[in-house]
Amino acid sequence: MASTHNSAAVSDVGKVRSNNQDSGYAGRYLFIVADGMGGHAGGDVASAIAVKRIAETDRLYTSPNDAEFALHSALLAANSLLAETVFEHGELTGMGTTVSGILRVDDHIAIAHIGDSRIYLFRGATLKQVTADHTFVQRLVDSGRITADEAAVHPRRSVLMRVLGDVDASPEIDTTVMQTRPGDRWLICSDGLSSFVDDSKMQAVLATVSNTEEAANRLVKESLDQGAPDNVTVVLVDIDDSGDSGHVPPLTVGSAASPVIFEAEAVRRPMRLPSLLLHPLKVTQPDDSHFEPESDDYLNALIHEDNRRARRRRTSWLIFIAVVLALAVAAAIVSYQFTQRHYFVGVYGGQVAIFQGVQQDIGPISLSHVLEATTVGVEQLTPFAQQSVEATISADSLADAHRIVDQLANGR
Repeated sequence: MASTHNSAAVSDVGKVRSNNQDSGYAGRYLFIVADGMGGHAGGDVASAIAVKRIAETDRLYTSPNDAEFALHSALLAANSLLAETVFEHGELTGMGTTVSGILRVDDHIAIAHIGDSRIYLFRGATLKQVTADHTFVQRLVDSGRITADEAAVHPRRSVLMRVLGDVDASPEIDTTVMQTRPGDRWLICSDGLSSFVDDSKMQAVLATVSNTEEAANRLVKESLDQGAPDNVTVVLVDIDDSGDSGHVPPLTVGSAASPVIFEAEAVRRPMRLPSLLLHPLKVTQPDDSHFEPESDDYLNALIHEDNRRARRRRTSWLIFIAVVLALAVAAAIVSYQFTQRHYFVGVYGGQVAIFQGVQQDIGPISLSHVLEATTVGVEQLTPFAQQSVEATISADSLADAHRIVDQLANGR
C-alpha cells in the first residue's frame, strides 16, 4: 500500500478466510470501508461494486449538506447497481455489503452508514464510536433487553438488519454531518477489526502511534494477533490545519483494488439475501452458505428464540440460586448440630448454669442456650472460681459439665 502523510488504507484477508470480501478507499475527500457477504464469489463482488460506484462522489462540495446528499445518493445508486448485477448474474444471488464512509468538506465531515462496519472519532485521547451497528443484538441493546456485555457473546451477534443488496430498493441509510477539527483522527473499519480488537486497544494505538500509515498497519496487526478469523480493513484519516487529508492519487484496497470478475459456478446453491444477514462468527470456520433462510417472520422468530434463551438463562440462574441456598441451609444445619454437641459452664442470672453449644456467636445469632440453671450462686464461689465461671469453662460432655458444677459448689 501507499499513503500520504494524513491518511492511510490497508486491508488483509486474515488468517482463516480464503478470499478478501472487504474493500476500502482513501481518496482526496472521500473515505470508505465496505464489508461484503454472500459467499466466495459474492461478497468480494458486492463490496467492490459498491466502493467503485461510491468513489465517483470523491470531489469538492460547496457545503457539508451537499456532500451528505451526494453520499446518500451514491449508496442508493450502489444498491441499485448491486440489484442489477444480481439480475444479470444469477450466480451472485444473495450477495450484499455494508458501507461506512465519510466525505470531508473543509472543517466538516458528511457521514453515510449501513451495516456493522464502523466509524470512530479519536479526539482528545478519547475514542468514540460515531455510527450505530445495524445488527439484531444492537437492537436488543437499544431496547434495554440485553446489556452490551451480553451482546458481545450473544449467539446472534452477527445477524445484520440492514445492508446494500438486492432485497430493498430503498434501504434505510444513516447520514449526518459532524464538525471536525485539527488533531482529530477518523477511523473507518470493518468488523474484522471491531469484533476482535476492543476499543481500549484501538485507543491505545491511536494515542501512541502518530504516523497515519503506521497506525493503520498497527491496528490491522492487532487483529492478526487475535487470529484474524475475518477479513480486516482499516481506513484512517488525520485532520490538520492544511485542509488536505486525502490520497493523491486515490488508494483502493481489498477486493475493489482488482477488476470485478464474475465466475458462475454450476454447482452453486441459490440463496436469497434476507433482511437479516449473518457474518461468520468468531469461533467458526468461514462458510459460503452462512445466510439464514428468507422468511417474512424471520425477525419475529429470532426475537422469540431470544426470549426462550433469556427464559432458559433466568431458569438456570434460579435453579443455581436455589441449589446454592439449599446447600447453604444444609451447611448451616449441619454446623449448628455440630455446635450442639458441646457444653460449657457459665453464668446466667447470677447463677452458675450449664450451656449447650459453643461460646461464639455469629452476629445476632447465638450458638448456645441455657440447658440447666443450677441453684449455685456466683457470689458463693471463691474469687478464682468466680473469674473462671464468668470466663466460661468448657466441658467434654453433659456429665463433665455436672462434675464441674459440683466442684465449683464444693469450692474445689
